[in-house]
Amino acid sequence: MKATQELHDLGQSLWLDNITRDLLDNGTLQRYIDELSVTGLTSNPTIFENAISKSNAYDAEIGRLTSTGLSGEELFFELALQDLTRAAEHFVSIHERTARNDGFVSLEVSPLLAYDTGGTISAATTLHKKAQRPNLFIKIPGTKEGNAAIEEVIAAGVPINVTLLFSLEHFLASADAYMRGLERRVAAGLSPDVRSVSSVFVSRWDGATSDKVPDPLRDKLGIAIGKQVYKAYRDLLASDRWQRLANSGARPQRLLFASTGTKNPKAPEDLYIRALAAPNTVNTMPEKTLLAFGDHGKVVGALPRDGGDCEAVLDSFRKAGIDLGQLAADLQTQGAKSFSDSWQTLLSAIDRKSKALQAVR
Repeated sequence: MKATQELHDLGQSLWLDNITRDLLDNGTLQRYIDELSVTGLTSNPTIFENAISKSNAYDAEIGRLTSTGLSGEELFFELALQDLTRAAEHFVSIHERTARNDGFVSLEVSPLLAYDTGGTISAATTLHKKAQRPNLFIKIPGTKEGNAAIEEVIAAGVPINVTLLFSLEHFLASADAYMRGLERRVAAGLSPDVRSVSSVFVSRWDGATSDKVPDPLRDKLGIAIGKQVYKAYRDLLASDRWQRLANSGARPQRLLFASTGTKNPKAPEDLYIRALAAPNTVNTMPEKTLLAFGDHGKVVGALPRDGGDCEAVLDSFRKAGIDLGQLAADLQTQGAKSFSDSWQTLLSAIDRKSKALQAVR
């Protein structure tokens, strides 16, 4: 049995952290579903920047949309929704078979809105309405402003993938926003069954500290953070507050482990996959990591319910001079900037292609 199937059988959803038109056109996505137990898909601005700016697969459609008067962000979202609604169709049967617990794809609002609550609310509701797919998450970053938007958007019934979370504090703040939105729905006599995932980024912790800590601590911080958040996730689901919501029909905001490709070329390719296997969670994997795990990965058991040795490991990093709170804030800021930079590169590439295609008409 492939490791991907073993991980699926353990209860963790395997999602592909990639989207390109070629994946859809040449049958690769369906093959990953059939052969590697993939049950969902995530995207982000960097993924789309690579897909569109480094390929000619979108050129014809860019030319067509340009001729209709579309440009910039509006044109991009047309392209993205075309891809993601097609991808969503591949997962419809999984979505239905799992009682809408799995089989999602994700589309992020403009990263330029990371610190704009009102703009995020407007963009998220508009994209959700336009997509008209029950298994499409709208991604919103878990910044302070993003959390305020999450509460409003969940209260409006829009399924959300909370992104750019790095720490226990980030996770708890976004979970609180999610539950506030659900509680408002209950108070209004509405169903609190609005699905969500909470995406905690893992490998960037190790990328940021590899040259600042002794060798024995390298590539251990991301896993320790993941274990710490997993314990909090399990504690939250056992809390009286959540149980009251569950009694009204709410379903858990599932924990998702993101950024699970290794940054250290000397580390095993399945380092984070193997260490963060846990039931009722999601691991979204870069394509290279998914293929490597399917080929020679190993499942060695599930995460301990109590987080195992995470606190001892985190203490070791603190003693090594790492300010975990400040680093979490820095990583979130850097992540938001990275997506914004990719966004600007993406829009510039679309603009160049649009002008070049117009010139040859």
